[in-house]
Amino acid sequence: MVREVSLDDGAPHPAPLELGGLTWPEARAALAPGAVVLLPVGAIEAHGPHLPLDTDVVIATEMARRAAVLLATAGRPVVIAPAVVYGVSYVGTCFPGTLPAPGEAVTALIASVLAVLASAGPRQLVVVNAHLEPAHVAAVAAGVAHAAAATGAAIAFPDKREARWAASLSAEFRQGARHAGAYETSLMLAARLDAVRHELLPDLPPVWVDLPARLRAGARTFADAGGVNGYFGDPAAASVAEGERLFAALARMVATAVAELPAPGAT
Repeated sequence: MVREVSLDDGAPHPAPLELGGLTWPEARAALAPGAVVLLPVGAIEAHGPHLPLDTDVVIATEMARRAAVLLATAGRPVVIAPAVVYGVSYVGTCFPGTLPAPGEAVTALIASVLAVLASAGPRQLVVVNAHLEPAHVAAVAAGVAHAAAATGAAIAFPDKREARWAASLSAEFRQGARHAGAYETSLMLAARLDAVRHELLPDLPPVWVDLPARLRAGARTFADAGGVNGYFGDPAAASVAEGERLFAALARMVATAVAELPAPGAT
């Protein structure tokens, strides 16, 4: 069944091409020099008692889908690569199920995947990342730099923590209580309503902790930082409507990152 995606206009749009569902002849045709390739990146990590371990993967993949529809509507051919599932997620290891990968392994994987995709033809690629552990972001950025240097392709890695992107998200996100609170729970309600443990939300009190600040101060895990149940922010305040608004902002971030890349063939 063809999945449809809704954007700001409220109308359903056909789902974009996903590389993992193509045959190799179809992939050869899709991976043309003028195509844009989006690579979702997430992690397998605890997200409170109410969200699944693959929350970052779900969010990254949905960001890519919605951005791809925006780009296709503007006339750009787009292919979504299969998501990189494992990330540098050591701060979540105080909770069962978190599966971290070493930074050097993430760097090598990102660099390899991007380089192979670029060698197939596309000259514009974007890493669509949803996992914000600082060591993970650094590892992905290093992989992007290696791939760009090796292939000469234009590769964007938009960081939603940057002020110009964060301004369009939420106050909770900007204040640093951005892990499994209203921000990510709203996104999950919009992307995978059935994956959220709705019955738990009313009993989850807000945890107003600036997680990035606590990590900079030396906290090594979510529990050390004050998130004894693996979440920060106010998950009970989440809504589908807010998730839709946030996805629209994140899709525009990715589409803008593509627009800011050098044109294919530019020197």
